[in-house]
Amino acid sequence: MHDSDDSERRVLTPAEENDRDEEGILAHVLAEHPDQLTITELAREMKRPGEAEAPPPDWLERGVRDLVALGLLHRSGDTIRPTRAALRFNHLFFDRD
Repeated sequence: MHDSDDSERRVLTPAEENDRDEEGILAHVLAEHPDQLTITELAREMKRPGEAEAPPPDWLERGVRDLVALGLLHRSGDTIRPTRAALRFNHLFFDRD
């Protein structure tokens, strides 16, 4: 008898899904820096199985919007890039040699 089955995946709450999406978006944009991405390029590069490339999926638009509101991404028209705050945080916690 098993108390838990590792093959079963826990269903994420909407808040957990949003956090996962924002984490992935920010990590991807930081990894591409100093290159700037358009929302279309970001959607193509982060496409999930079964998703169309255009228009960008709701989860991506929502994640970018929320990261902009938090001050971690800049969006100018269709172009997305990390803010100085996001770059500094990334340097302090992940890029130190």
